[in-house]
Amino acid sequence: MPKKFYTEKDIEDLFQTGQKSLQVSDDVVLTELAYEKAKRLGMQVVSDRAENPPAAPVRPYLSDAPAAARPKPAAVPAAQSVPQPNEALPRIPPIEQRIRSAVLAKLGDQVDARLLDNIIHRVVKGLGMK
Repeated sequence: MPKKFYTEKDIEDLFQTGQKSLQVSDDVVLTELAYEKAKRLGMQVVSDRAENPPAAPVRPYLSDAPAAARPKPAAVPAAQSVPQPNEALPRIPPIEQRIRSAVLAKLGDQVDARLLDNIIHRVVKGLGMK
């Protein structure tokens, strides 16, 4: 049996005809926008699976394993030439320093400091926060 895909427009049409719920199964699939539209309209999305939006990956292996059995991320040594969180960073704007300090406080040495600096710089620049 072929799968039936519902789009945002399909959900609007179903709602306008008075349908208040939709059964989702292996053969009936909602797009992410359709799922969001159904929730906004107050439609009940009935499924035999956990209530996850279509784009949310199901990762039972992460939540089912006891904390002691979960693998710990490997620590990545920080680069020698990159200053540590408490050292002065004259070339980095204050917002980037604050973000960097917060990330390093949370993750410690699990993250490569140079990579972190590049990511923060790109995001701050992309958001126009400089």
